[in-house]
Amino acid sequence: MDLKKIVDKVKKEAEVLQGEATKDKLYQQEYTYPDEATAQQEFEEAKRKLFDINLWSKLEGINSTFLLYDQRGRRTTAKMPEVGYYFKIILPVSKIENWVRITEINIQDNMAEFVVHPSEKPTERADHEHVIEHFFIKEASSTFRVERKGSTLIGSEIGKNEGINNKGEEAGDRALLNTLTAEGGWAGVQELQWDKLVSYFVHPDETQHLKTEE
Repeated sequence: MDLKKIVDKVKKEAEVLQGEATKDKLYQQEYTYPDEATAQQEFEEAKRKLFDINLWSKLEGINSTFLLYDQRGRRTTAKMPEVGYYFKIILPVSKIENWVRITEINIQDNMAEFVVHPSEKPTERADHEHVIEHFFIKEASSTFRVERKGSTLIGSEIGKNEGINNKGEEAGDRALLNTLTAEGGWAGVQELQWDKLVSYFVHPDETQHLKTEE
Protein backbone atom coordinates (compact mmCIF):
# COMPACT_ATOMS: atom_id res chain seq x y z
CA MET A 1 0.00 0.00 0.00
CA ASP A 2 1.53 3.34 -1.03
CA LEU A 3 1.78 6.35 1.26
CA LYS A 4 -1.25 8.15 -0.22
CA LYS A 5 -3.48 5.12 0.35
CA ILE A 6 -2.25 4.82 3.93
CA VAL A 7 -2.94 8.51 4.58
CA ASP A 8 -6.39 8.25 2.97
CA LYS A 9 -7.25 5.21 5.09
CA VAL A 10 -6.18 6.92 8.31
CA LYS A 11 -8.16 10.02 7.35
CA LYS A 12 -11.24 7.93 6.60
CA GLU A 13 -11.01 6.14 9.95
CA ALA A 14 -10.67 9.48 11.75
CA GLU A 15 -13.78 10.81 9.99
CA VAL A 16 -15.73 7.67 10.89
CA LEU A 17 -14.64 7.98 14.51
CA GLN A 18 -15.85 11.58 14.61
CA GLY A 19 -19.20 10.64 13.07
CA GLU A 20 -18.41 12.44 9.82
CA ALA A 21 -18.16 9.43 7.49
CA THR A 22 -19.81 6.05 7.01
CA LYS A 23 -18.83 2.54 5.94
CA ASP A 24 -20.50 -0.19 3.89
CA LYS A 25 -19.82 -3.82 4.78
CA LEU A 26 -20.82 -7.22 3.42
CA TYR A 27 -20.74 -10.57 5.22
CA GLN A 28 -21.65 -13.60 3.14
CA GLN A 29 -21.60 -17.39 3.34
CA GLU A 30 -22.76 -19.95 0.81
CA TYR A 31 -23.39 -23.69 0.66
CA THR A 32 -23.89 -25.85 -2.43
CA TYR A 33 -26.27 -28.80 -2.22
CA PRO A 34 -26.18 -31.96 -4.38
CA ASP A 35 -29.05 -30.80 -6.60
CA GLU A 36 -31.58 -28.01 -7.07
CA ALA A 37 -34.43 -29.96 -5.51
CA THR A 38 -32.51 -30.31 -2.26
CA ALA A 39 -31.44 -26.67 -2.41
CA GLN A 40 -35.05 -25.59 -2.86
CA GLN A 41 -36.09 -27.62 0.16
CA GLU A 42 -33.26 -26.16 2.23
CA PHE A 43 -34.12 -22.66 1.01
CA GLU A 44 -37.46 -22.99 2.81
CA GLU A 45 -35.55 -23.90 5.97
CA ALA A 46 -33.18 -20.95 5.42
CA LYS A 47 -36.18 -18.60 5.29
CA ARG A 48 -37.44 -20.02 8.57
CA LYS A 49 -34.05 -19.35 10.17
CA LEU A 50 -33.93 -15.86 8.69
CA PHE A 51 -37.29 -14.71 10.04
CA ASP A 52 -37.25 -16.46 13.44
CA ILE A 53 -35.19 -13.65 14.99
CA ASN A 54 -35.59 -14.76 18.60
CA LEU A 55 -33.80 -17.98 17.72
CA TRP A 56 -30.64 -16.09 16.69
CA SER A 57 -29.79 -15.64 20.37
CA LYS A 58 -29.24 -19.37 20.73
CA LEU A 59 -26.19 -19.63 18.49
CA GLU A 60 -23.31 -21.08 20.47
CA GLY A 61 -20.12 -19.26 21.39
CA ILE A 62 -19.65 -15.49 21.49
CA ASN A 63 -23.04 -14.23 20.42
CA SER A 64 -25.37 -11.27 20.82
CA THR A 65 -28.89 -11.45 22.25
CA PHE A 66 -31.73 -10.73 19.79
CA LEU A 67 -35.25 -10.10 21.14
CA LEU A 68 -38.24 -9.34 18.91
CA TYR A 69 -40.90 -6.72 19.77
CA ASP A 70 -44.07 -5.65 18.01
CA GLN A 71 -44.94 -2.12 16.84
CA ARG A 72 -46.08 -1.12 20.34
CA GLY A 73 -42.96 -2.38 22.06
CA ARG A 74 -44.37 -5.64 23.40
CA ARG A 75 -42.21 -8.78 23.40
CA THR A 76 -43.35 -11.30 20.84
CA THR A 77 -42.43 -14.87 19.97
CA ALA A 78 -43.64 -14.44 16.38
CA LYS A 79 -41.65 -16.53 13.95
CA MET A 80 -42.48 -14.16 11.10
CA PRO A 81 -41.97 -10.45 11.85
CA GLU A 82 -43.90 -7.60 10.27
CA VAL A 83 -42.80 -4.24 8.93
CA GLY A 84 -42.73 -1.93 11.94
CA TYR A 85 -41.56 -4.59 14.38
CA TYR A 86 -38.45 -3.88 16.43
CA PHE A 87 -35.73 -6.01 17.82
CA LYS A 88 -33.31 -5.37 20.63
CA ILE A 89 -29.66 -6.33 20.28
CA ILE A 90 -27.45 -6.75 23.31
CA LEU A 91 -23.80 -7.29 22.41
CA PRO A 92 -21.86 -10.07 24.17
CA VAL A 93 -19.34 -7.50 25.42
CA SER A 94 -21.87 -5.24 27.15
CA LYS A 95 -25.38 -4.97 28.58
CA ILE A 96 -26.24 -1.89 26.53
CA GLU A 97 -29.51 -2.09 24.59
CA ASN A 98 -29.38 -1.27 20.88
CA TRP A 99 -32.66 -1.06 18.96
CA VAL A 100 -33.48 -1.51 15.28
CA ARG A 101 -36.79 -1.32 13.43
CA ILE A 102 -37.83 -3.48 10.49
CA THR A 103 -38.62 -1.16 7.59
CA GLU A 104 -38.95 -3.59 4.69
CA ILE A 105 -39.66 -7.28 4.08
CA ASN A 106 -39.21 -8.76 0.62
CA ILE A 107 -40.03 -12.38 -0.29
CA GLN A 108 -39.60 -13.77 -3.79
CA ASP A 109 -39.43 -17.27 -5.28
CA ASN A 110 -35.71 -17.66 -4.65
CA MET A 111 -34.89 -14.78 -2.32
CA ALA A 112 -36.08 -13.51 1.05
CA GLU A 113 -34.80 -10.53 3.02
CA PHE A 114 -35.65 -7.85 5.50
CA VAL A 115 -34.12 -4.45 6.20
CA VAL A 116 -33.62 -2.78 9.56
CA HIS A 117 -32.52 0.71 10.64
CA PRO A 118 -31.32 1.94 14.03
CA SER A 119 -34.28 3.33 15.94
CA GLU A 120 -35.60 4.75 19.16
CA LYS A 121 -36.68 2.35 21.88
CA PRO A 122 -40.31 1.37 21.16
CA THR A 123 -42.94 2.69 23.53
CA GLU A 124 -46.69 3.13 23.66
CA ARG A 125 -46.23 6.79 24.58
CA ALA A 126 -46.78 9.27 21.75
CA ASP A 127 -44.61 11.97 23.32
CA HIS A 128 -41.44 9.98 23.93
CA GLU A 129 -38.06 11.36 22.91
CA HIS A 130 -36.75 10.22 19.55
CA VAL A 131 -33.25 9.38 20.70
CA ILE A 132 -31.72 6.69 18.49
CA GLU A 133 -30.92 3.89 20.91
CA HIS A 134 -28.13 2.45 18.79
CA PHE A 135 -24.44 3.11 18.23
CA PHE A 136 -25.03 3.67 14.48
CA ILE A 137 -26.93 6.60 12.94
CA LYS A 138 -30.55 6.19 11.82
CA GLU A 139 -29.44 6.31 8.14
CA ALA A 140 -27.48 3.09 8.61
CA SER A 141 -29.17 -0.12 7.51
CA SER A 142 -28.68 -3.85 7.68
CA THR A 143 -30.20 -6.19 5.13
CA PHE A 144 -30.46 -9.83 6.17
CA ARG A 145 -30.92 -12.04 3.12
CA VAL A 146 -31.08 -15.64 1.96
CA GLU A 147 -31.21 -16.58 -1.70
CA ARG A 148 -30.97 -19.62 -3.94
CA LYS A 149 -28.97 -19.69 -7.16
CA GLY A 150 -29.34 -23.11 -8.72
CA SER A 151 -28.18 -25.60 -6.11
CA THR A 152 -26.36 -22.98 -4.01
CA LEU A 153 -27.78 -21.10 -1.04
CA ILE A 154 -26.29 -17.73 -0.11
CA GLY A 155 -26.74 -15.95 3.21
CA SER A 156 -25.84 -12.26 3.52
CA GLU A 157 -25.73 -9.38 5.94
CA ILE A 158 -25.36 -6.12 4.02
CA GLY A 159 -24.46 -3.08 6.07
CA LYS A 160 -24.90 0.37 4.53
CA ASN A 161 -24.04 3.86 5.80
CA GLU A 162 -22.58 2.60 9.07
CA GLY A 163 -21.75 5.88 10.77
CA ILE A 164 -21.30 6.36 14.51
CA ASN A 165 -24.25 7.96 16.29
CA ASN A 166 -22.30 10.51 18.33
CA LYS A 167 -23.62 13.88 17.17
CA GLY A 168 -26.73 15.96 17.80
CA GLU A 169 -29.94 15.29 19.70
CA GLU A 170 -30.42 11.81 18.28
CA ALA A 171 -27.36 10.58 20.18
CA GLY A 172 -28.81 11.89 23.45
CA ASP A 173 -26.43 11.19 26.32
CA ARG A 174 -25.00 8.15 24.50
CA ALA A 175 -22.52 9.98 22.24
CA LEU A 176 -19.36 8.80 24.00
CA LEU A 177 -20.85 5.41 24.75
CA ASN A 178 -21.81 4.92 21.10
CA THR A 179 -18.31 5.81 19.95
CA LEU A 180 -16.72 3.37 22.38
CA THR A 181 -19.18 0.64 21.42
CA ALA A 182 -18.81 1.08 17.66
CA GLU A 183 -15.03 1.35 17.70
CA GLY A 184 -14.45 -0.99 20.60
CA GLY A 185 -16.87 -3.76 21.48
CA TRP A 186 -18.72 -4.04 18.17
CA ALA A 187 -15.57 -3.66 16.08
CA GLY A 188 -14.21 -6.71 17.86
CA VAL A 189 -17.21 -8.99 17.27
CA GLN A 190 -18.91 -7.70 14.11
CA GLU A 191 -17.24 -10.07 11.66
CA LEU A 192 -17.57 -13.02 14.03
CA GLN A 193 -21.25 -12.27 14.69
CA TRP A 194 -22.46 -11.79 11.14
CA ASP A 195 -20.33 -14.58 9.64
CA LYS A 196 -21.77 -16.95 12.23
CA LEU A 197 -25.33 -15.79 11.57
CA VAL A 198 -25.27 -15.99 7.76
CA SER A 199 -23.56 -19.38 7.99
CA TYR A 200 -26.42 -20.53 10.22
CA PHE A 201 -28.92 -19.40 7.57
CA VAL A 202 -27.57 -21.63 4.79
CA HIS A 203 -25.57 -24.51 6.31
CA PRO A 204 -27.63 -27.56 7.23
CA ASP A 205 -25.35 -28.54 10.12
CA GLU A 206 -25.44 -25.13 11.83
CA THR A 207 -28.74 -25.94 13.56
CA GLN A 208 -26.80 -28.45 15.65
CA HIS A 209 -24.92 -25.55 17.22
CA LEU A 210 -27.97 -23.91 18.81
CA LYS A 211 -27.89 -23.77 22.59
CA THR A 212 -30.67 -25.73 24.26
CA GLU A 213 -32.79 -24.25 27.03
CA GLU A 214 -31.30 -24.78 30.47
